[in-house]
Amino acid sequence: MGEIDNDPDSKLVAAACSGDRDAFAALLERHYARIHGLAWQLTGSRSDADDIAQDVCCALVEKIGSFRGEAKFSTWLTGITFNACRDWRRKQRSFWSFSEKLSVLVGLAAPPDGRDLYDAIWIESAVSRLKPALRDTVVLVAGQQLTHAEAAAVLGVAEATVAWRMHEVRRLLSRENAES
Repeated sequence: MGEIDNDPDSKLVAAACSGDRDAFAALLERHYARIHGLAWQLTGSRSDADDIAQDVCCALVEKIGSFRGEAKFSTWLTGITFNACRDWRRKQRSFWSFSEKLSVLVGLAAPPDGRDLYDAIWIESAVSRLKPALRDTVVLVAGQQLTHAEAAAVLGVAEATVAWRMHEVRRLLSRENAES
């Protein structure tokens, strides 16, 4: 069954797949913050994150039976959420507010001083210019703190690709920082 043996959710998942509503509710309660947080990071909007999280929870009713245990449940769920956000982006046909997204990503609410604000604006600007594949990888690895293997599973790429993308992001941001 793959990683399911090491998955702290395995018993709840098995029960939920068998129709146990309480187990399903417990899974949602355990993972809702992760679903909502990722949706918020990827959309930059709390209200859009609310909608996406609700959609993911509803879709999970049908999709949980397809969970095969090849990855941890949380990684699989992150993939579902990531894909829901990708679909949302396609429907928007416009670039969402990257500054809001990045503010959430770096945890800024009200910066305590001007340097923090400057750094946040610089990060926002630099990351906003990254190609979408690099931006998505940064959100999953830095924002969601997924391992490279977990991010690779979500993105549908090799783990080495995630490692290369993160290396490329560091290289590009270092070069841009040196130039500014």
